[in-house]
Amino acid sequence: MSAVTIYDVATRAGVSISTVSQTLNRPERVNAATRERVLDAIEELGFVPKASAVSHARRGVGRIGVFAPFTSYDSYRRRLMGVLSESDGTARDIVVYDHVSAAATMSPLLRTLPVTGRLDGLLIMGLPLDDALARHLITRRLPTVLVDSRRPEFSAVDVDDEEGGAIVARYLLERGHTSFAFVQEPQQSFAFVSQGQRRNTGFLRVLAEAGLDQDRVHTVLVRNDIAGGHEALNQILARTPRPTAVFAHHDLLAAGLLLECRRRGVQVPGELAIVGFDDNSIAEAAGLTTVRQPLEESGTIGARLLTGLIAGTSTSVQRITLGLELVVRDTT
Repeated sequence: MSAVTIYDVATRAGVSISTVSQTLNRPERVNAATRERVLDAIEELGFVPKASAVSHARRGVGRIGVFAPFTSYDSYRRRLMGVLSESDGTARDIVVYDHVSAAATMSPLLRTLPVTGRLDGLLIMGLPLDDALARHLITRRLPTVLVDSRRPEFSAVDVDDEEGGAIVARYLLERGHTSFAFVQEPQQSFAFVSQGQRRNTGFLRVLAEAGLDQDRVHTVLVRNDIAGGHEALNQILARTPRPTAVFAHHDLLAAGLLLECRRRGVQVPGELAIVGFDDNSIAEAAGLTTVRQPLEESGTIGARLLTGLIAGTSTSVQRITLGLELVVRDTT
């Protein structure tokens, strides 16, 4: 039986060969419905692009793809540092792919990577996998490890984000606060639960267990940057009763809140306590109280797990949950 060619895929999908090529190489430029039709044809026919032969020949070296929302969150840059540290001194290539946000829909590039054969392994950080993508990764036998997300089919390294939110709630209750705000970016896709949503869930659960009504907690949805923190303060100050404590999904939003408080003369923590998440460098510089998670360590462990899968020395699914630590500074 002759090998399946790109022409066979194009015929099955009812498109040109250039569209098949674009789907594999520039998927964001192809209409979503057409892209899915091409990918379905590839799966049905078992098409293997020629690049995969190069990948198999290169397996002694290894090329790992790292896919994460690097430009949206500094925490993933730090996780990447852990990956690079684990790969230092090896002949392994690290290929970095950026995606806009952990709260956004899935990237079309992530959907096509298992097909191209250009990678020997894939680290997916902080981004969701739907059933179709998980199936494609398994069918294509592309070794994959998740960092800061989870699915039962794949090895994963993460933290308990719900417990992170719970830690903050317990601390703020102990400080005597009774009116709160939670600040995060809008969830653009509800097909999965983001890290911010999980932190909010843990935060609200502890407050509810303490007997506080939900109307004592105001959820503020803003853009995911310093300016978003500025915008959040406007909404918080307009609330009645005005919250006395704010939990921000991550440190950048918390820093934006703090800067706007200083600009407007709101005393921190006297009038408003602020807590962030991650313990990035901005948190230490600004004196933010925050929840520290072992970012570099998660990248290192993820790369180590993936190396074992690629080498065939590890076949079982492993789930590693790292610990969290509350770091108290000047904002509470």
